[in-house]
Amino acid sequence: MQTKRMTFSSRWLPYVLLTPQVVITLVFFVWPASQALWQSMLRQDPFGLRTTFVWFRNFERLFDDPTYLASMKATAIFSVSTTILGMGTALLLATMVNRMMRSRDAYTTFLVWPYAVAPAVAGVLWWFIFNPTVGILPYALQSLGIDWNHRLDGTDAMILVVIAAAWKQVSYNFLFFLAGLQSIPQSLLEAAAIDGASRTKRFWTIVFPLLSPTTFFLMVVNVVYAMFDTFGVIHATTEGGPGQSTSIMVYKVFRDGFVGNNLGSSAAQSVVLMAIVVVLTVIQFRWIERRVNY
Repeated sequence: MQTKRMTFSSRWLPYVLLTPQVVITLVFFVWPASQALWQSMLRQDPFGLRTTFVWFRNFERLFDDPTYLASMKATAIFSVSTTILGMGTALLLATMVNRMMRSRDAYTTFLVWPYAVAPAVAGVLWWFIFNPTVGILPYALQSLGIDWNHRLDGTDAMILVVIAAAWKQVSYNFLFFLAGLQSIPQSLLEAAAIDGASRTKRFWTIVFPLLSPTTFFLMVVNVVYAMFDTFGVIHATTEGGPGQSTSIMVYKVFRDGFVGNNLGSSAAQSVVLMAIVVVLTVIQFRWIERRVNY
């Protein structure tokens, strides 16, 4: 089989076509990343009048700081919980909608709407729903003997932000899972049904393995979303409290940099956060992708 090779009449045309993407990458990724790395090695006095180059002392202080280690733990719990809840709920809804013969388009439209809601607005909505004073869910939980108060209980606050963040991402996951389910040949499921396989067995032995490329893609996207794009949810619901129990790493970058005015530490935290996401992405593509069936 011969590979068709594209040729250009002008030797400069390929470079011209690549220039916009290269410029965007340099301006919006390479330059900010290099600035953050340089800022992470600086330390300013409280008045911002003097800057000292301190090498890696900001990073050393970070890993000696109990509050930063606590934020890393909170980030791990939050990211894993948000990814599992968001993807699990989306897969369940997509499976149910895929079986519908009528009103499928209407259900799909309604389920996609939450994705248009801004993260901060989603946080405010769930803050009202779980508000211990006026919220309907704390009232219902109280009738069951559960005292809900995310202002005082760190576990309740973590549950609140996980639900709000996952709800915001369910629509995105749902669309991809539904598209993946609709691309599975029905002949495979019909053959398995004729062989006597139950609906549950057909799902776990045929449907779910064929969804592995979609699942892998969404897992990467959801981890990045939970670690970067959930600042608005945290800020609108708990502001990192109570007792910094929901202060994930991206929110601590904001608190230390823009509220505490400690730019060196904030830049060092952003570099660590970027490094963690890069390492997780590499691990996912190198080891987890091997088990994906294309």
